[in-house]
Amino acid sequence: MSLSIREARLPADKPVILDFILGLQRFEAAFEPNRRLDDAYVEDQFAALAAKFARGKIFIAEAGGAPVGWAVVHEEAGESYECAEERRFAYIRELYVSEAARGLGAGRALIAACEGWARSRGFSTIRIGHLAENGRAEAVYARAGYAPYVVQRRKNL
Repeated sequence: MSLSIREARLPADKPVILDFILGLQRFEAAFEPNRRLDDAYVEDQFAALAAKFARGKIFIAEAGGAPVGWAVVHEEAGESYECAEERRFAYIRELYVSEAARGLGAGRALIAACEGWARSRGFSTIRIGHLAENGRAEAVYARAGYAPYVVQRRKNL
């Protein structure tokens, strides 16, 4: 099956992006109970991401011509304690591949597209995050050369 990555075309791609947003939320809800699954969530999340879309790029992965995943990469500004050359960085905000397409290389291809965008914009670093319980994402990102940077801890009270 042929795999390709293309830039998203809005508003035409919005329905498939909404499906990807819900797919990721359902996937994460299996191990993170704080995930919203109400009907309004996908539109809320799409609206929250809209400002990030303006400072970055949306990529769609297709297998056999059908959308199977997406990624959002955008510019972020770091903290004042970071050296100036790394304070401005690219961030992969969203990355999701549908269950049926996992293992085909779509995630790696989406990461590569995001990295290409970041290089073309002159970024020296790119970051990505994942939930601690998402071992599959951790493995994919490690294979792509991403090393742990910050570990956050949480305690439910």
